[in-house]
Amino acid sequence: MNTENVDILIIGAGPSGSVAAGYLQKQGSKIKVVEKQKFPRIVVGESLIPRVMDHFDEAGLFEALDSYGFEKKPGARFIRGKEICIFDFSNKFGEGWDWTWQIPRADFDKAMTDELQRKGVDIAFETEVTNVEFNGTNSVTTIKDKNGTVSQINAKFVIDCSGYGRVLPRILKLESPSKLDPHSAIFTHVKDVNRPDGVEGTQISFDIIETEVWLWVIPFSNGNTSVGIVGPTEYIDKLSVTGNTEEAIKNAIKLSDFYVKRFDKLSFEFDPIHLKNYSVAVSQFYGEGYALTGNSTEFLDPVFSSGVCFATESGILAAKLALKQINGEDVNWEKEYTEYMKYGIDVFTTYVKEWYTGNLQELFYHQPENPDVKRKICAVLAGYVWNKENTFVAKHHNIIKNMAYMIRENKMDS
Repeated sequence: MNTENVDILIIGAGPSGSVAAGYLQKQGSKIKVVEKQKFPRIVVGESLIPRVMDHFDEAGLFEALDSYGFEKKPGARFIRGKEICIFDFSNKFGEGWDWTWQIPRADFDKAMTDELQRKGVDIAFETEVTNVEFNGTNSVTTIKDKNGTVSQINAKFVIDCSGYGRVLPRILKLESPSKLDPHSAIFTHVKDVNRPDGVEGTQISFDIIETEVWLWVIPFSNGNTSVGIVGPTEYIDKLSVTGNTEEAIKNAIKLSDFYVKRFDKLSFEFDPIHLKNYSVAVSQFYGEGYALTGNSTEFLDPVFSSGVCFATESGILAAKLALKQINGEDVNWEKEYTEYMKYGIDVFTTYVKEWYTGNLQELFYHQPENPDVKRKICAVLAGYVWNKENTFVAKHHNIIKNMAYMIRENKMDS
């Protein structure tokens, strides 16, 4: 059996694996990336948030990605009937990028891996991890390529960036139930022939159908637009009694007074994809010789587009700490990795929960707007969820529900 030796093995070539590989390649590490699928492939996670730009820049990927002309995302719009709330990332609390991209992931992920391969990174596509055995921090990973050829990789450290493939959580039995209520989504792309000119045509929007049900609209620079419906699993299942995803999303579009004329008669670019009970978690984020990143750890909800942000945040951090460890430096994985990542995840978890309770929506649509509150919430939506100078980060557990309570009390008194 063929065997190769590397410093760090990366499982998965999505955003998490790509930023990890980009960073490690810059440091001169001997790495290998193993990816089960063939790129390009369709995957969810098409709306980014500004924090990810820091990671693409540090991983040496920004310039290549910027050259593709992906649609720029300067903020986001939330629609509730006739009420409109727009967040502008340039008007947020604290420092940080004030724009990002909205992207077809098939093209975006391929652009990243193309750049990595151009720089000499070894990526094995259509190659599946079948087993991993650890001996202390060292590991032997068994892989099988598309031709059925089996080989092994000896690594000093493994970073699992496999996303929903959840390779190590599955092999090591680390999967755990999510703290969030079960929600599901169905999405597809349309050729947006009715797209209006100007900002309206390219504005990323979230149209609230009911408190817990919303439609996403993500326009791309290639003329297509991603349309998806999100809600409690029971609600999504009822959109088609036969389970037909095309019928379901057509029925969902009809529920949107704002978008029904734009999308109602359009055909779909691919069969709509159903993501059922998408929230996931794990019992631990790392172990001796490995770290889990992105959706291999936790996926919350698509409502605030946090998925790719946590993927790249954890991917580049795991790469830095793994490199320190194999270079003989002490690494406190619990403090430097788990506690750090869980803090940001905890902040976003609060925002997701309070979105679905309706409390956060009270703050979004309250008039007159409070500019200070809006700037601080905007910083969270931009992904800067580790900035404890922001009271909407530091006091996230209570501040949203308390302010929503006061708003409702004032409405009752007036």
